[in-house]
Amino acid sequence: MNDHITAVRPTRSGLVCGAGIVAIVAAVSLTAGCGGAAPGATPIPGTAIASVPGLPDAALDVMNQPQFASGRWSISVEDLDTGETLIDLDGDKLAEPGSFVKTYSAGAAWVKWGPDHTIITPVKQSGTVAGSTLTGDLILVGQGDLTMGGRTKADGTVDFTNLDHNDANPLPGATLTPEDPLTGLNDLAEQVKASGITAVNGDVIVDNRLFTGSLEGKPVTPIIINQNLLDIQITPGAEGQPATTALTPAVAPWKLVSDVRTVAAGEDAVLKDPTVSPDDPNTIRISGTIAADSNPALKVYELEDPATFARAAFIEALQRAGVSVSANPTATNPEQSLPDQATVTALASAAELVSLPLGEEVKYVMKISYNRGAQALVCRLAADAGETACNAGMAVMQSIWADAGLDTLGASLVDGSGLDGNFITPRNAVDIQAIMAARPDAERWQGTLPILGVDGSLADVQAGSEAAGKVFAKTGTLIGGDALNNRLRLVTKTLGGVMDTEKGRHLAFTIMVNQGFYDEIAGVFEANNDVGKVAALIQQAY
Repeated sequence: MNDHITAVRPTRSGLVCGAGIVAIVAAVSLTAGCGGAAPGATPIPGTAIASVPGLPDAALDVMNQPQFASGRWSISVEDLDTGETLIDLDGDKLAEPGSFVKTYSAGAAWVKWGPDHTIITPVKQSGTVAGSTLTGDLILVGQGDLTMGGRTKADGTVDFTNLDHNDANPLPGATLTPEDPLTGLNDLAEQVKASGITAVNGDVIVDNRLFTGSLEGKPVTPIIINQNLLDIQITPGAEGQPATTALTPAVAPWKLVSDVRTVAAGEDAVLKDPTVSPDDPNTIRISGTIAADSNPALKVYELEDPATFARAAFIEALQRAGVSVSANPTATNPEQSLPDQATVTALASAAELVSLPLGEEVKYVMKISYNRGAQALVCRLAADAGETACNAGMAVMQSIWADAGLDTLGASLVDGSGLDGNFITPRNAVDIQAIMAARPDAERWQGTLPILGVDGSLADVQAGSEAAGKVFAKTGTLIGGDALNNRLRLVTKTLGGVMDTEKGRHLAFTIMVNQGFYDEIAGVFEANNDVGKVAALIQQAY
């Protein structure tokens, strides 16, 4: 799950939670997390919620905990079969939803194109071919494919882990799927060879111009290889010895320098986030300690120039396929050498990679709460409308939802991923689920959502409850700090989607709590379970 933490005070620097220590920094992630009662909740005088029509009384015990005393709960629940509103607690009041915003961005792409929609990433060839030599350039044209073949299982569906590598730096326990992230590039390279080209007397260029955007200070680009991350796997050695580290995917000239030491089994250990060497931007440094009895750990480095990385990786793929390239494989991507986009489009294709169906891409975005993936869908909407600025996709989103019957004034959004500054009403979120539930592909949409107690960002939430496996919902989290009182502020915890109830009803729901307070980050993790418990109680009551 890649929900957001913002403005966390530096004095709360870590959390021990099973797998180790979590480093908390600005604008990082929050996952389903630790069990147990909310530790360190700071009692604040406030007015308890006495009753809410339609809401099980047991839910009030959750909502009236002291950490929420000065906060606000908002709930909207609708019967999808009858349209009846069953629960309405401030359902028409705007609140920050965090990563639940992905329902709006991914949903808009779904409504626009449908779950079977695919995109094609081509390799264009300029110049002439004599014999088997291309005198000219190969141009890899980025189209915003979120996985580029690197997360595709043998059955053609997308693979994901419940704690994805996008969350590896702030949270312990992130793991990788077994697929080769370079699969798509290898496929394209084999196609180039099969087209009759065995040598390129020219350059390889990545055309990264389809759209331009950023999120959390990092680029959102049309070319996406391994989510534009380099994975660093750290395996402990014997006590007192260096850990074993590996950089994947391994592409020159990027290299890893490690100063990670193995400490005694059971000893507290801290792995620092990777940094770039001041002497070489392609040298990544990792340092810290790992306990001798620990499982292998994962950290990631976020690429600053995805196009240059993709170019180098593609040249290596070509070489593996038996295609030689005369150009320097480790040079910066020479985008300035590209002809205009219309000319590139008109060139013959030497290879084409078909993306996963949109339904599988959306599943990847929603299950793990993939921030830049959600924003890339907004960028693709902008590009489809003839715009290059990703922000233009927000207006396209509005038009899509308005045409689908949503009152878009029930939301105020600034991005597609759910950063600080987005607002929705619970009623508006329920309306989206009702629109999606009325579609012929409703079951497929439901299948993209995390499942309570089963997978994605809800894998560890209410896993032992009777509601597990019957609630399908997107999470959202925003965390801030209270420097005045040296505590943490839960800006929002949101859960919204659909459920199959104990009595066989089909409900759409949104549950939000804003402005809870905690002395320790462990309590904030427990908020995920609190909101999940309210959802489980509703599921059992109806």
